[in-house]
Amino acid sequence: MGKVDFVIITGLSGAGKTQAMKVLEDLQFFCIDNLPPALLPRLVELHVHSQSARQYAIAIDIRVREYFSDLRRSLEWLERSGHSYKIIFLDCSDAVLVKRYSETRRLHPLTKSEGGTQSIFQSIAEERRLLADAREMADVVIDTSELRPMDLRVRINEIFAGPPLHESVFVDLFSFGYKYGAPIDADIVFDVRFIPNPFYVDELRSLTGQDAAVAEYVLQWPATQEFLEKFVDLICELLPNYAREGKGRLTVAIGCTGGQHRSVAIANELANRLEARRIKVRARHRELGWSVS
Repeated sequence: MGKVDFVIITGLSGAGKTQAMKVLEDLQFFCIDNLPPALLPRLVELHVHSQSARQYAIAIDIRVREYFSDLRRSLEWLERSGHSYKIIFLDCSDAVLVKRYSETRRLHPLTKSEGGTQSIFQSIAEERRLLADAREMADVVIDTSELRPMDLRVRINEIFAGPPLHESVFVDLFSFGYKYGAPIDADIVFDVRFIPNPFYVDELRSLTGQDAAVAEYVLQWPATQEFLEKFVDLICELLPNYAREGKGRLTVAIGCTGGQHRSVAIANELANRLEARRIKVRARHRELGWSVS
């Protein structure tokens, strides 16, 4: 679909708008929930003054039904002003919607607005009628009846032709020292104590893996290079699988004895190699107390 300035997410209550907005937020859209359509011109004004390339995702649902009559008029104004937009309408079967409301024990918005006098089926039917025009205007209609949250994530990534799905996963690398305790917040832990320790080299002992001399010492060994190559290949192979399951962050811990030398140098080098593969990554160092992007 290409790059657009504004994405309008609308559709049936319970069809997945919240999940869709989370995906767009991960794609660096500025997300606004339940904005009355009449306020779109004001948002455009802020967008113009900001002089940024920011993209906006706006969720509009039946909770602002008194403003829905403004939607077509606001979108026409948006188009005349030279701003691109796309409308994504999320649909779902009645049976699945009823099941979702039953599982979450939430009331349908129209049921609440009518004082609880409507059945869930009546509320869904009324919502379909009220959203008929919005569905007709939609550029894309997604039926989420058979979609898991991660499937919807994949679908939205495909629609907006963003980076490959695996590139949307953020790899959080951090070094640590086993003598201070193994991490409990890592998805994957690697022990690099098999690499010769710079601590036992007098001129390197007082330095850290941030220093070029220590990094050169750690990276010179064939075992280190073999580990780095296999690690990068493994992570790049796994990321698409993690992405398809909806994982947005993969936390990888690299440990040595004190968290000062080997693990620091290895984490930095891994970050450089993953970045060269177009992977979003950050290296941070628990025992040094700071991070590098």
